[in-house]
Amino acid sequence: MRAPDSKAAVAYVLANRLSVEYNVETGWRTSPGGLVSALDSALRGLNVVWVGWRGSPVPEEGRGPHPAPPPGTSSMSVLEIPMSQHEVSHFYDGVCNAAFWPLYHDAVVDPVFRDEEFAVYRRINQRFADCVAASAPLGASVWVHDYQLQLVPALLRAARPDLRIGFFLHVPFPSAAVFELLPWKDSVLHGLLGADLIGFQTGASADRFCEEVCQRAVASRDGRDLVLGESAHPRRVAVDVFPVGPDANRFETLSATPAARDRAARIRAGFGAPEQVLLGVDRLDYTKGIDIRIRAVADVLKSAEYRGRNIQFIQVAMPSRSDLAAYQELRIRVEEVLHSANAELAALGLRPIHYVNEALPTEEIVALYVAADVMLVTSLADGMNLVCKEFVACRGDGSGRLVLSRATGAAEQLQDAWLVAPNDLADVKRGIADALRAGAGESHGRMARMRRAVFGADARHWADSFLARMHQTR
Repeated sequence: MRAPDSKAAVAYVLANRLSVEYNVETGWRTSPGGLVSALDSALRGLNVVWVGWRGSPVPEEGRGPHPAPPPGTSSMSVLEIPMSQHEVSHFYDGVCNAAFWPLYHDAVVDPVFRDEEFAVYRRINQRFADCVAASAPLGASVWVHDYQLQLVPALLRAARPDLRIGFFLHVPFPSAAVFELLPWKDSVLHGLLGADLIGFQTGASADRFCEEVCQRAVASRDGRDLVLGESAHPRRVAVDVFPVGPDANRFETLSATPAARDRAARIRAGFGAPEQVLLGVDRLDYTKGIDIRIRAVADVLKSAEYRGRNIQFIQVAMPSRSDLAAYQELRIRVEEVLHSANAELAALGLRPIHYVNEALPTEEIVALYVAADVMLVTSLADGMNLVCKEFVACRGDGSGRLVLSRATGAAEQLQDAWLVAPNDLADVKRGIADALRAGAGESHGRMARMRRAVFGADARHWADSFLARMHQTR
């Protein structure tokens, strides 16, 4: 992390996953997650240590050695935090994905709280903190990421008060009414307040966090900063907003390649050269509103205004957390809605909705962005959502329209999208229909303004802004 007085300073990035991942068949590779790509350009050339889990459990005792992670590049090394299968089940599948994930997304599904799982969550957070405390040089900078590691800042501060600690929450911080459901709320707030800087995607999340802390008389508020009455020398915790962006230049470059253009043309040709193509690209997650979106598109295509037109809808739903019951139920529900919608459309002589339930490489996603006329991002709750920003970055010719949920963090920056209330089927239908009928002049004007917003606040800007603010906190 770039210190203003020393480019050689050692910096630590702590995240649930390492910047590399291990596959028993293919070996080590760069992790596909958005955090890795977002930080890559900002951290390039600095002396960085990435601390995280490999994404698979270590073998049980006596089952032989587990391959060690590679030493990293010349500017980034890795430290692995191992987890057993039991710990993965309680920490990752349990607390992280069954409690914190749904809770922080407005309890779209009911969160599950188990104290025995939170005990493992504490243990894993302590393991991260111990790793850094034992290896970090004096005065090093530490950037902790997301809801999996909310206890680390305080644990690390207790062990190493010399360290400069930043924390960034990638998901939304919930409302007071939802946060009240959390049985471990005091532990979480105490953990987060160990940081020198706490960053959020939106002003709403930052304000909700500050109000929660002050309501519990843990701190007083000075603007967005918090003042903790720790002994005779109160400590200040900076709180600020840092919207995450994609590597916009990379997506623009990929979208302009002959391979991407040719693939996009073949996609459209494969659907009979449609007048317009609608596109959804999501993880198969209950926060994304995929089932409501499918119903909305089907209703629009059946309407008198659009029934006789060749308009195609491609929905990519990449598998996610498929071992968890809530995600298995979601897949069944989405497929039932899809089959029903396709049957209704087929009865009217219309081509069905095209559903892709597999992970696609970045190059194929970019080709789909280029092929589409209207991008649909209708999440029920989203910390930011980079898909919509990637789509905008890929529209170098100024074409394309974006229908965007007001419940995404991106909606604060992309006000020129056709904004919709994602839980309101009628409003989602209205947004889709309005985007389809928009003229070229209107859509180009909206896209130009959105592109300025995306390129003005890309991944590098996000990381640099956070790090610069972090180094102003002491």
